[in-house]
Amino acid sequence: MKEFFLQMGKYFARYKKYIVGTFLMNILAALFNVFSFSILLPILNILFKVDTQRYEFIEWGSKGVGDLLEVVKNNGYYYSQLMVDTYGPATTLLMLGVILATLTLFKTGTYFAGSAMLMPLRTGIVRDIRVDIYKKILSLPLSFFSEERKGDILARVSTDVNEIDSSITSSLDMIIKNPIFILVYVGTMFAMSWQLTLFTLLVVPLLAGGIGRIGKKLKQKSLFAQSKWSDGISQIEETLGGLRIIKAFIAEKKMEDRFNKVNNEYRNAAMRVAIRQSAAHPVSEFLGTCMIVVVLWFGGYLIFSGNSPINANDFIYYLVILYTTLQPIKDLSKAGYSIQKGLASMERINKILHAENYIKELPQPEQIEELKTSIQIDHVSFAYTEGRTILHDINITIPKGKTIALVGQSGSGKSTLVDLIPRYHDVTSGAILIDGKDVRKLSIRSLRSLIGNVNQEAILFNDTVFNNIAFGVDNATQEQVEAAARIANAHEFIMEMENGYQTNVGDRGGRLSGGQRQRISIARAILKNPPILILDEATSALDTESERLVQDALEKLMKSRTTIAIAHRLSTIKNADEIYVLHEGKIVERGTHEELIAMNGYYKKLNDMQAL
Repeated sequence: MKEFFLQMGKYFARYKKYIVGTFLMNILAALFNVFSFSILLPILNILFKVDTQRYEFIEWGSKGVGDLLEVVKNNGYYYSQLMVDTYGPATTLLMLGVILATLTLFKTGTYFAGSAMLMPLRTGIVRDIRVDIYKKILSLPLSFFSEERKGDILARVSTDVNEIDSSITSSLDMIIKNPIFILVYVGTMFAMSWQLTLFTLLVVPLLAGGIGRIGKKLKQKSLFAQSKWSDGISQIEETLGGLRIIKAFIAEKKMEDRFNKVNNEYRNAAMRVAIRQSAAHPVSEFLGTCMIVVVLWFGGYLIFSGNSPINANDFIYYLVILYTTLQPIKDLSKAGYSIQKGLASMERINKILHAENYIKELPQPEQIEELKTSIQIDHVSFAYTEGRTILHDINITIPKGKTIALVGQSGSGKSTLVDLIPRYHDVTSGAILIDGKDVRKLSIRSLRSLIGNVNQEAILFNDTVFNNIAFGVDNATQEQVEAAARIANAHEFIMEMENGYQTNVGDRGGRLSGGQRQRISIARAILKNPPILILDEATSALDTESERLVQDALEKLMKSRTTIAIAHRLSTIKNADEIYVLHEGKIVERGTHEELIAMNGYYKKLNDMQAL
């Protein structure tokens, strides 16, 4: 339970008033339950004439607190005998039955109120966990997701959170209610006979020990089962992304076999968890019955020997309370099993929630609103992991309003270099300066607001054309969006769509062609109107006609902006103010297109191969 409160304590703290409310309601429910059972004693006396003693009324408060229970019991018998004498046994039974029904109504009402007060807590915790995961995903650096499988993250957000809902939050009622009921019932038993209750409590560890042995490995098995389902989710995600290749290579059977293998492993692991969990009820039922038998024998032995601290009538009531105590104990053990399953899921979720974000912002970062002079990449080196350097001592100065281009073979570090400017990663050594200010000292929000991106893969969201263009720009008007689309050569094809700017583009823009997606992403960058523009292979995946339209849109976008362009097609960057050639993470050549051709070096070879 200690781990449970450590993991979930911060969520409980947000709903303290509901916890206090349900706590009070359950105390009342337990007390009403005890009082309703006490009505059974005079009923038994009337029906079976077990107790023939005549009782005299004792003044309330005439004895000490220690004798309060004895006074209550005595006066209860006195009033029941008085009712029998006045109204007769049959009417008295009816009146006591009405009192029993009334107390039961109060008990069930407070019981329901206690459960109802937990609903905001249950639903709120699950909502808060999902919100925390999503916020954390948005804040984590890109490097985290390159190391994690997307399917595994999806499994944690969906399956694991649902497991917490079904295992932990559904057990909250039992966790809060049952200890209260157990304490009230055990307190009542102590008040009736502390000797008999002490003997009873000596038997309880046998019950708890038997249940504990079953639940000992439940968390480990649940953790293993959840990891297997993550493998399944990952494969489904890979299948959806690579369906065209699967069909092209006639690999449906191979993928089906892979999924069946993972699915069977999950099924076997989940089955073992379910079997262990299903053992909770029968084991606790058997051990509880054994405890009743032992107490019944011991109590009966004392009564028969004449040394019993309570009479036979009270002993029956004592057994009723004891048997009633078993159900909260069994529910508590069942909740313990569920919590172990839920904690396994919480442990997996914490791998996201507790993941360290290496991109840290200063407590009071500087704000930056515009680019005034230049961007300077000063002796920058970078490595994703220690000992594996991607960039080596890069030095580039980009004056305001100029366009520079980065070229080189795949894997030379071009995209990694431009990712350092908006701080998707932090440099390993050196510094990136904007107007002489280290980007690590700037507000991340203000830094990224200066930068617009157009990537090789145009990333669109499953939303309307309007919302995709206006993405990241608050309160954009129809006129502003249309103006941006016209500059990006996108307005005409948008107006030909069934609902114009309100047409949904589909998942990742799947209803559009590559050129159309790219022009919408350019329109998005135009609307943002950033002073710094990063173009990462923006035309490499397009046909000739689309490339011409996109290139024309890019030229309009680049006017009066400081631009960093990554290109494989050298024809698209011939007019750059300066071109930097990267090879294996180092700048090997720099200059204009004509200067680099004249050098007859690496750039010239690239140019000749493309010309050929």
